This record gives sequence, C-alpha cells and structure tokens, in this order.
Amino acid sequence: MSDLRAAAHALDALRRGWPVRIAGADGTIAVLAIETADDTRLAAFDAAGKADVLLSSGRAATLKLANQRDAATPGTAVRIERAPWLDLPAAVSLADPALDLATPLKGPYRAVPTFAPQAAAAALRLARLAGLLPAFFVLDDGAGDVTVSADAIAEQDAPARLVIAARARLPVEAAEHSEIVAFRNADDAAEHVALVIGSPDGTPPLVRLHSECLTGDVLGSLKCDCGPQLHAALHEIADSAWGILLYLRQEGRGIGLVNKLRAYALQDQGYDTVDANVRLGFDIDARDFGVAARMLTLLGQDKVRLLTNNPAKVAGLEAAGVTVVERVAHKMEANPHNRAYLDTKRDRTGHQL
Repeated sequence: MSDLRAAAHALDALRRGWPVRIAGADGTIAVLAIETADDTRLAAFDAAGKADVLLSSGRAATLKLANQRDAATPGTAVRIERAPWLDLPAAVSLADPALDLATPLKGPYRAVPTFAPQAAAAALRLARLAGLLPAFFVLDDGAGDVTVSADAIAEQDAPARLVIAARARLPVEAAEHSEIVAFRNADDAAEHVALVIGSPDGTPPLVRLHSECLTGDVLGSLKCDCGPQLHAALHEIADSAWGILLYLRQEGRGIGLVNKLRAYALQDQGYDTVDANVRLGFDIDARDFGVAARMLTLLGQDKVRLLTNNPAKVAGLEAAGVTVVERVAHKMEANPHNRAYLDTKRDRTGHQL
C-alpha cells in the first residue's frame, strides 16, 4: 500500500475506532482515538491497561500540566502517564473540554517524556483531518489495523495535488454570468469550489476566500458574520469588473463541523473563539490558504485584489506565490449575538475591521 493510500486508510480507521500505527523518523507508536473508542476496542488495543494518553499542548495547559517540562512546548503532543483510575470515561473527560464543568477531573496527572515526538505530532494532525478531538490512548511500538508514516500524514492534504475536476455555467442571484469550478485532491475527501463571476479581462480579479460555514451560510446563524459576508462578497464581486469567490471546505477554521459545534458549546460557557479552539486542543486557526493559492493558479490568476479583513489570508496567498496587489476591506455590521465574536477577531487575531 502506498504511503498516501495508507494515510487515507488511517483517517477512516480513526473515525471507525480502529487503532492506527504511525511511523516517524524517531520511532513508531500505535494510537486509538479516545472519541471513537469503546471498552471492547480499548481492551483489544491495550489488554494490560498500560497505554498512556496523548493530548495536545493546548489541552494540557487547560489541565494545568503546562508547568511541567514535558508539557510546556506549544504545538507539541503531551503524554500523560496512565494511572489506575484513568479508564475510558476518565480519558473522555480528559479529551473533551465541554465536560470540564460537568465532570470534575480526577488526578493528579503527570506528563512524561513523549516517545517518538514526530509520530505523536502526526497523530494530532491526523485527528484534526479526521474531524476528531486530538486525544489518544498510545502504546510504543503497538499494533494497529493500518500503518502510516508521519510524512504521509503531513502530506495528506497538500495543495499541490489539487486539480480541476469539473466546471459548468451557473447563474446565481448576484450574477447571472457565472461559472462554477470544482477542485478535488485525490488524497483528500474535501472538494473545494470557485465561482468565477464575469469574464477575465487581464486585470487582477477581485477575490474572496470564504471558508465553509454550514451554520452561517445555510442556517443563517447569528453567532458569526459568515452568511452576510458570503452574500455581500458575491454582490461586490458582481459589481466589480470581474472576480472569483473561492469556497473552501475548511469548516470551523479548519477543525471541522463537529469540533466547531464543541467550540460553540464552550463559548456558551464564557470562552471566546480563540480560547475555545485552544481548549479543544487545536490551533487558533488551522486553515491552509495554500489551497486557495493553488485554486487561483489553476484558474490562471497570480495577481489578485483580495476582499478581506484578515491579514493572514494576504500572507497565506503571498507565501504560496499569489501576489495581492490590493486588500479591499469587507466590513459587516455586528448584531447582539456576534458582537463579542467580531471583537475577538479584531483584538486577538488581527482582523482589521
């Protein structure tokens, strides 16, 4: 089995609650995702009850383990020594911060040196790609249903392998003269799309990078400004000479729909969007704007006017070889439900609102 095929199989295995073996340059570990495990699967994976727990450093900080040397480096995997009381329900409480208020955590817990840190970090990335909480039972050199290399996991959603899969005329409410273009990566289930509005005329197009938001785009959520941003962008592009809206399948800033809803639950407990993502064990923003740059390149555009308030989008395109000749502000009015969310984007993630 090729490395890339093994990575796809590993994603499927994690979602199904099967153990995965990850081989890094520094060693091999076997992991079982806590979110999809049950008592039978855990017993089969770890009959001796010796498997430690692997968490992200962000989650370890929430558990007050970040003052321990082996849990103090941001962005790394943290290994928690297995204690007699650390059974599956206790591990679920460790993994899911939405349970922190409802389930008093037992302890004390102790961080221990992480064996094969490259493989452990790859496990956390694999969890994000699978849309699962980044939390595992882990065994050194253990057995798994699938074996995959850490390098293959790192390349699982590489933008370079994105290709145009289909295109068709698509009149939309904002612009009848539009074409939809679908992009697919053979190594990734996500299918991104571009809506090309108007006809290319040799000038840099007005471009909007819009990350998928089911709750805002489809259901009309008032917790964010995604739906209004999407519709306003379509009309603004239609009013310009021509342009492109990229609809990126990177829900919840790249953590997936289920984890985004977990972040919503944490926001109801008083955390802002940044702290909610970190508390779940993810980066503040896990999106890859190299995907957008690849889409634009395939559409023959290497210079754009970018409709955004987010400097990270400008930097992401520039780093991937697409020149942003102008940043065009994209301001939405706040409502009582999303005012704190917009303030957080301005104050903590640098959005220029």
